Amino acid sequence: MPAQRPTTFGLFLTPDAAQLGALREHVALAEREGLDVIGIQDHPYQRRFLDAFALMGDLLARTERLTVFSDVASLPLRPPATLAKTAASLDVLSGGRFELGLGAGAFWDAIAAMGGPRRTPGESVDALEEAIAIIRSFLRGDTSVRFEGRHYTAAGFRPGPPPAHDVGIWIGAYGPRMLALTGRLGDGWVPSLMYASPDALVEMGERVDRAAERAGRDPGAIRRVLNISGAITDGPATGLLQGPPDHWIETLRGLREGPGFDTFVLAPEGDVSEQIERFAREVVPEVRA
Repeated sequence: MPAQRPTTFGLFLTPDAAQLGALREHVALAEREGLDVIGIQDHPYQRRFLDAFALMGDLLARTERLTVFSDVASLPLRPPATLAKTAASLDVLSGGRFELGLGAGAFWDAIAAMGGPRRTPGESVDALEEAIAIIRSFLRGDTSVRFEGRHYTAAGFRPGPPPAHDVGIWIGAYGPRMLALTGRLGDGWVPSLMYASPDALVEMGERVDRAAERAGRDPGAIRRVLNISGAITDGPATGLLQGPPDHWIETLRGLREGPGFDTFVLAPEGDVSEQIERFAREVVPEVRA
């Protein structure tokens, strides 16, 4: 399904504590250059990484226009009620510039080492669906949040503060059950081009669409956010996103018109500042057009 909303562009960041100064500089550059979103990966068990949500709060405080989202939050280490509270708080503090990317979990040995649950693939999808019910109830401002599930419960706590805008739940999904869940319950879908080919993404997107239609939802209302990685060069194209601006423009247009992605979040290779500038000046305007 081709994108039905204006195409937006952003920057994917690794929350490496040793690179904090550079991270802040790159986000400031992204805002100056007119990019739209910042995605922060969330791996709490990685000793080199800052807590993703603490970093997102810092970056939101330093910017005025950029939207920031978790790309994607590790649900097994972030209880859904607390996660909803954090999401709403970041949205209030930033004036409505936060979105919640959410994943079912990965790297289970590391999660278990931090005291989190060790789940099978099926259990992780079930837990995500339960968590979404709690988070959604919180964010929409129900009088109280009540839920009884196998993995999560909520015994009538009062949610608040309300977010400043309708915070989206963007789901990182690849497998059939996760894609179906995204179509039924998600506000957005966040895969990475590094883990799926363009042809595979078309098939995945169709699964999302079919699940949305079966649930009585408009598939076009689901954001399609694609993490991409590569380098803009002056030489000939040597890979899917390795080559000159014209090659990038053609590739991203194809990903918009085929799988229907409306947002592209770049993890730059090489000189990050140079790549942000080239992406914003030489690629983005043509793909937007």
